[in-house]
Amino acid sequence: MSTAITVTVTGMTCGGCANRVRDGIGLLSGVDGVAVDLPTGQVTVESAAAIERDTIVAAIDRAGYAVAD
Repeated sequence: MSTAITVTVTGMTCGGCANRVRDGIGLLSGVDGVAVDLPTGQVTVESAAAIERDTIVAAIDRAGYAVAD
């Protein structure tokens, strides 16, 4: 069973930004896919096992971006 978590990331302004976020989240254990919608800031993380939202937020923070509440 696959799970998906969607968050809104602030501060992404270009394709390079989207790639940094995608790559940072993609390094997390258990992540099967990351989709980034740059115009809306929506990032969807898919995984076979549950991944805590806080873990995703921390990866986004390490990439230099923030998650809107």
